[in-house]
Amino acid sequence: MKKLLAAALCAMLVAGLAAGCGSKGNDAGNENNNAASGTDSNAPATKVIDIDLTEEQYAFGVDKDQPELLEQVNTFINKIMEDGTLDEICDKYFGDGEPTAVESAELDTSKDQLVVATNAAFEPFEYTKGDSYLGIDMEIAALLAEELGQELVIQNMDFDSVCLSVGQHKCDIAMAGLTINEEREEFVSFSDSYYSASQRLVVPGDDTTFDDCATADDVVAKLNELTESDKIGVQQGTTGNYYVNGDEDWGFPGLPAECVTYKSGSLAIQDMLNGKVNYVIIDAAPAAAITEAINELQ
Repeated sequence: MKKLLAAALCAMLVAGLAAGCGSKGNDAGNENNNAASGTDSNAPATKVIDIDLTEEQYAFGVDKDQPELLEQVNTFINKIMEDGTLDEICDKYFGDGEPTAVESAELDTSKDQLVVATNAAFEPFEYTKGDSYLGIDMEIAALLAEELGQELVIQNMDFDSVCLSVGQHKCDIAMAGLTINEEREEFVSFSDSYYSASQRLVVPGDDTTFDDCATADDVVAKLNELTESDKIGVQQGTTGNYYVNGDEDWGFPGLPAECVTYKSGSLAIQDMLNGKVNYVIIDAAPAAAITEAINELQ
């Protein structure tokens, strides 16, 4: 998994990494960064603060007009959780297993197809390599289509269009590392949860601001010391976006820093390394995968 992710991210990040390794964040944390520079030359390019800022549940978003499909999806989720298939898939991306590439058929309304909406910029749940899709959700999608006796079609789009496309009946199901949330339930019917997730903070490798933090409250207290001139990068439309901006429905009070949105967590971290944002807040699994791939390029 590590080698595969590094290769997938290399073309996007290598140019930014060269500039980013020599740059620091904006005003916040500069004192710590300056203190660290020159004293820890072996510091990685970036690191994840190993503290969960949120507790979330991922699920799939099914077309509200297809209750039978929702029942089939829930039955399938229960099956792969009980027989160990889900664990085997996750091991490919979090352990030593070998990811399986998934191919998408062309959309053809004359055929019996399962049309999946995703945002393939969310390693390790969905991403691309060449014309193939990889990731936990994509492998589940392939198995689900096989279980239903349908041909799999994957529609790759911006994250904040994923649930909307299902709500507009353009796709059957959204499979994109979706956190269950009432706002998204306006567009889709959520399946049973299949994965527990969280948001985590990504910082430059030599930033020591959060090194003494032991709890989420400790991290939040530090983040609340930021000002409007500071910037936090997030992937647009994700939980991290709501977390930084603040959202009553999500139960997030927000942070004082400016929220800067990106098409992917990779781009957000690249800009952090280039000194354009101070920190990044994204889902824990993509944070770990992207950070590991970047650091392997050093």
